Amino acid sequence: MSGVDAEFLALPLSALADAALTRARELGASYAALRVVSLHGHHLSLQDLEVESSATSVDVGLAVRVVHDGCWGFAAGLALTTDEAPRLAERAVAVAVASRPVSTERVELADEPVYAGVTWSSPYELDPFAVADGEKVATLVDLSERLAAGDGVSATHASVQSARESVFYADSFGTSTTQTRVRIHPVLSAVAVDRAQGGFESMRTLAPPAAAGWEYVLAPSTGLEDEVAQLPELLREKVKAPSVRPGVYDLVVDGSNLWLTIHESVGHATELDRVLGYEAAYAGTSFATTDKLGTFAYGSPAMHVTGDRDTDWGLASVGWDDEGVAAQHWDIVRDGVLVGYQTDRAMAALRGLGRSNGASYADSARHVPLQRMVNVSLQPDPDGGGLDALLSRVEDGIYVVGDNSWSIDMQRYNFQFTGQRFYRIEGGRLAGQVRDVAYQATTTDFWRSMEAVGGPATFYRGGALNCGKAQPGQVSAASHGTPAGLFRGVRILNTVAEAGH
Repeated sequence: MSGVDAEFLALPLSALADAALTRARELGASYAALRVVSLHGHHLSLQDLEVESSATSVDVGLAVRVVHDGCWGFAAGLALTTDEAPRLAERAVAVAVASRPVSTERVELADEPVYAGVTWSSPYELDPFAVADGEKVATLVDLSERLAAGDGVSATHASVQSARESVFYADSFGTSTTQTRVRIHPVLSAVAVDRAQGGFESMRTLAPPAAAGWEYVLAPSTGLEDEVAQLPELLREKVKAPSVRPGVYDLVVDGSNLWLTIHESVGHATELDRVLGYEAAYAGTSFATTDKLGTFAYGSPAMHVTGDRDTDWGLASVGWDDEGVAAQHWDIVRDGVLVGYQTDRAMAALRGLGRSNGASYADSARHVPLQRMVNVSLQPDPDGGGLDALLSRVEDGIYVVGDNSWSIDMQRYNFQFTGQRFYRIEGGRLAGQVRDVAYQATTTDFWRSMEAVGGPATFYRGGALNCGKAQPGQVSAASHGTPAGLFRGVRILNTVAEAGH
C-alpha cells in the first residue's frame, strides 16, 4: 500500500499553489513557497489490560513563506481555497515588509535544482489508519496478557503511537513535490515490586520507532513478541541485582542505548543553526563551532558518523525537504574528525557551505520550516565482529542495554545517561545484571575513548518521534542507526547514592 495518500491527492493542490505563488510574485517576493500539510496521529495506551486512552488527531492546513527584500515572511491558514491562498501570500509579504527595519542581515538561499511534479512515499504495507481500533486494542491486550502472565510481573503498560503525514510543496522556482510518510512505535513495559525490600523495578521493550505501517507491530524482524516473552525473567534478575559500585570502567554500549547518546551529543551539536547561535530552544547551542570544521578531533579514528534523509528505515527520510531540497547522504564525523553539519538553504548560504543538505522541516502548516535533525548514524565496522568480540576485549567493565533518562548541558558537552539494564563484564564475559547505573563524561572525552565499534550484526536502528525545537515548539522524528561500541575508562555513577539515598 506504500504510496502518497489518495485522499490528500484529491485536494486542489496545484490550484492553491498557482494562486499563492502568482500573488507573491506580483508583490515582489524573490522566493515564495506554498505548503499544504495533512497530519493524522493516533495514540492508544493500555494499563493492566484496560484501555487507558485512545486519541486521534487531524491537522490540515496551508502556509505561504516568502523572501521579500531580503526578509522572511510567513502566514498560515485552514481554508484550502483559492481565495485563502493569495490572502496568505499577501500576509506573508506584509510580515516581511514589517520585519525589514529590524533585520540585521539579508536572507539568501543556497541554490538547488528544480524538481517539477515529483512524488515520494516512505515504505509501508498497511496504513495504521486503515486498521480498526478494535484490532489495535486486541493486539495490545494479547501482548499485555502474555507479559502479565510472567512470574513476578506486578503491572503492565502498553502503547502504540502512529502518524501519517502528507505534504505538498511548491515554490516560485518551479519545484513541486508531494509526499507521504508513515511512522509507528509500539512499546510494552512491566513493573516488578520487591515487597521484601520495599522497592520496585521496571523494564520495557527495545523495539524502536520505525518508518513503517501497522505490519511492523507483529513482524518477526521487530522482535516485539520475543521481547515480551523475555522481559519477566530479565526483570526478575534486575530486581535481585546488586547496586553498582561507582568508579571508572570500560563500557560496551549496545546500540539500543548508544542511539540516544548520538542524538544528544552529536545530532543536536551539529545542527548549524545551533552552532551559529540562531537557535537555542530546548537543546541550547553547541561547542562544535565552525572554526573546528575539518580539524577538530570529535572522537577516535573509529568514529564515522553520517547524516542522511534517504535511508529506507529513517524516521527523518523524505524525497525532498520543506524547502524543495532533494534527500542526500553525507559525512558529519569521519575518522574521528568533524567534517560536516546539518543545514537548510539559508544556513548553508550564510556560511558559504554550498548546497543545503536538506534539513528543513515544519511539523504542521501552522509552523515555519526550520533546520531540523536528520537521520544521524554511527557507522559499523564493515569487518567488525559481533557483540562477543567486543566483550572479549574487556576484563572489568559494564555492558549497557536500552535507553532511559539522560541529562546534557546547553552546549551539548557535559552529560550523563542511564539505561534499561546493565551487566557486569568479567574476563570478557557477561556476569549478571547490576543496577542503579549511569555513565558520565564530556562529549569529546567519551567519543575519543571509543576503541572499536561492532560489525553490521550489532547494528540497531534507534530513534525518537518527539524531538523538540523552536519557539513556538515543534516536534520532529529522526532515526539513529548505530552498532555497539567499546569505550575505555568511562566514569560510572551510582544513581541511588547520587540521589542521597
